[in-house]
Amino acid sequence: MKTTAKAEDSNPKLADFLCFAVYSANLAFGKAYKPILEELGLTYTQYITVIALWEEDHQTVSSLGEKLFLESNTLTPILKKLEAMGYLERQRDPEDERQVRVSLTRAGRKLREKAFGMDLTEACGLTSDEFAKMQKGIVALRNNLIKAVSEQD
Repeated sequence: MKTTAKAEDSNPKLADFLCFAVYSANLAFGKAYKPILEELGLTYTQYITVIALWEEDHQTVSSLGEKLFLESNTLTPILKKLEAMGYLERQRDPEDERQVRVSLTRAGRKLREKAFGMDLTEACGLTSDEFAKMQKGIVALRNNLIKAVSEQD
């Protein structure tokens, strides 16, 4: 989908697509995060999973999946790997055996100290105001896309 006001231009350029700008920015983030993730011994998806648990520990797998925009068939292997690494544990909820709760271990909580010493804010090259506006704009874009897709169903 073209994203510029030049709708009459019948030969759109790759750089004119918002989806490519977001995609390529995501690739650039991946490269920028690589040294941090290597230092932590985590993949990006494992990293954001642990961050979500730092934010709210003892979540159900389904609520964690909603937060991360991941289906359970994608999230479960991530959780199993993090559990094998000693960062979290999964347990059936005693009040509702259908639910599995995910909690950080001491090692998972301690990982936070190491991770928060690493920051990419400077690498983004944005002022704090620009950073906040960019983040809010991307969240709005994501939410609008999710809404549009759900309305098509």
